[in-house]
Amino acid sequence: MSGAADAAANSGTTPVRAGYGFDEAALTRWMEAHVGGFSGPLSVEQFKGGLSNPTYKLVTPGRHYVLRRKPPGQILKGAHAVEREARVLSAIGGAGFPVAHVYGLCEDSAILGSAFYVMEMVEGRIFWDATIPGVPQEERAALFDAMNATIAQLHALDYQAIGLGDYGRPGNFFERQIGRWSKQYREDVEAGRDETMDRLIAWLEANIPAGDDMTTLAHGDFRIDNLIFHPTEPRVLAVLDWELSTLGHPGADFAYHAMMYRMPPYIVAGLVGADIAGLGIPSEADYLAAYCARTGRDGMPGYDFYVAFNFFRLAAIFHGIKGRMIRGAASNAQTQERVRVLPELIQLAWQQAERAGAR
Repeated sequence: MSGAADAAANSGTTPVRAGYGFDEAALTRWMEAHVGGFSGPLSVEQFKGGLSNPTYKLVTPGRHYVLRRKPPGQILKGAHAVEREARVLSAIGGAGFPVAHVYGLCEDSAILGSAFYVMEMVEGRIFWDATIPGVPQEERAALFDAMNATIAQLHALDYQAIGLGDYGRPGNFFERQIGRWSKQYREDVEAGRDETMDRLIAWLEANIPAGDDMTTLAHGDFRIDNLIFHPTEPRVLAVLDWELSTLGHPGADFAYHAMMYRMPPYIVAGLVGADIAGLGIPSEADYLAAYCARTGRDGMPGYDFYVAFNFFRLAAIFHGIKGRMIRGAASNAQTQERVRVLPELIQLAWQQAERAGAR
């Protein structure tokens, strides 16, 4: 799917889709009790984006809010943990990292039918195309530098000091993550199996590089289209979609972000096929070097493995989307497109493994 098609599919809101409605009067009562300064009347629209957790725009005369909730229907154990999203947003927002302010979390499914949280609606620019069309060349370079600085800032946060010492398990990141995603892939029987995916898992398990004990906060889905930029300045106002965040390996988190350099734009926001030098976009090597300089690292051994792992993880996520579609629990019109490109994504993942030395 192209950046323009992504924007059309994800930008803006629609009336709440069939099967995703809830008791708006109950939400109004909850917000009156838990959200300071709230004043109705309240109307609800649904954002087009949000493949995993349905996301809603709450409109009142005074301000707008965003609501994220677990999807209806059968879900995998541990998935769609909006409670974790709300917790990490509150902690890192308090430490000065750019995220939307969380007004409240409700874990009582009796209110709306599933757990949810309400946060501020940050107004700004979202770029669905990683080439960032329509801006001057010098601003494009500055926007990339702002992304680089933001992920470096995240990895520099003292997760212990801000109360997230138990947000995940430190160390052995790749061993645990490969195990987690391969298990989810194998157990999602409706979505089926793929021979190349099985071979990729075996290679990843056997080739984890040294240095797996580094631990920082990791976003898990740090992409340009998960960032809200200032309306006119090359500055990140908020990082969105923290469902996959955890304590993790900073190299893996950065490599997921930098995967855009090796990703076709019709799968997710990618740069393959673009004239990045002509656009003023830094090369992959320069972008990696800037991150390493910001975080005090002398290069990143294992980088190609990290990229291969992230292509595998994205393929596992798309495989899960396929399973949810089959079970009738998917929440976005993009689902069919994600499922359509899954075989190509798996082949791309194996190509990254070959680049890292797989035979």
